[in-house]
Amino acid sequence: MVNDLPISIAVLVPCYNEATTIAKVVSDFRLALPDARIIAFDNNSTDGTAECAKAAGAEVVKVLLQGKGNVVRRMFADIDADVYVMVDGDATYDAGAAPALIEQLVDGNLDMVVGSRVSDEEAAYRAGHRFGNVMLTQCVATIFGRTFKDMLSGYRVFSRRFAKSFPAESAGFETETELTVHALGMRMPSAEIQTQYFSRPEGSESKLSTYRDGFRIAIMIMKLVKTERPFVFFTTGFVLCLMLAIVLAIPLLETYAQTGLVPRLPTAILSSALVLLGSILLVCGLVLDTVTRGRRESKRFAYLSVPGIRSKLTR
Repeated sequence: MVNDLPISIAVLVPCYNEATTIAKVVSDFRLALPDARIIAFDNNSTDGTAECAKAAGAEVVKVLLQGKGNVVRRMFADIDADVYVMVDGDATYDAGAAPALIEQLVDGNLDMVVGSRVSDEEAAYRAGHRFGNVMLTQCVATIFGRTFKDMLSGYRVFSRRFAKSFPAESAGFETETELTVHALGMRMPSAEIQTQYFSRPEGSESKLSTYRDGFRIAIMIMKLVKTERPFVFFTTGFVLCLMLAIVLAIPLLETYAQTGLVPRLPTAILSSALVLLGSILLVCGLVLDTVTRGRRESKRFAYLSVPGIRSKLTR
């Protein structure tokens, strides 16, 4: 049983204007994990979310920088625990699944367990969100290899190792993508467990925008490709520039072979410039790939400097 393990557990709840639901979240997780610290991170709410969370028995931390990514950065920096449970404050996730998620983390000596959302309620998990999640998940899988079925789930359990080595660069809802790519890039042992997903209670409104946040997540994926796979990113640019330069140069070469003249000088200059730009991109990819390898090694050393969850249990 989780409650019998000699580990400290912190339930971290990022919330913004969740006065309608935060008390239920706190009480449900208090019931599921009676020995855990429950901390609500209030992100400039204007509806009394902080007061409701405090009245329900949670610790409350104010985060002034707006955005879920900024909240996650503060959560992992400020809270010390052996196991971190991150869950949204909208009462859509099953608190009763938390012990199973933690047991999977501890038994498998893992660094992250994702609560994959399963729901029969159309209002809980809209078709647009499902489609966007699948598309983005497949995109990340193509670039980074193995991934998760529900990459954008807000219900996750982390080891201390993960929390203290996570750089947290994003500011908004794209933080879930960053969490996933961090685990994949570091090749951390991870797992995924299906958990029930509920629709929001009446009076509670989602802060997500399918198109706006989907676009921001897509941009985040591009940035992560540039950061984590710079050789692939810049080599793609090199190949595109080279192909376009060749397409433009073929008619010029044919004309030159027949007449010995280059009548379309601007096209010749453009073709040469594209080759030069592609060469610069290729060099950038080679240099940044070396830099990324060094940065990845530094992140690995930071990760290894934190004892794993198993070491806590064998003391």
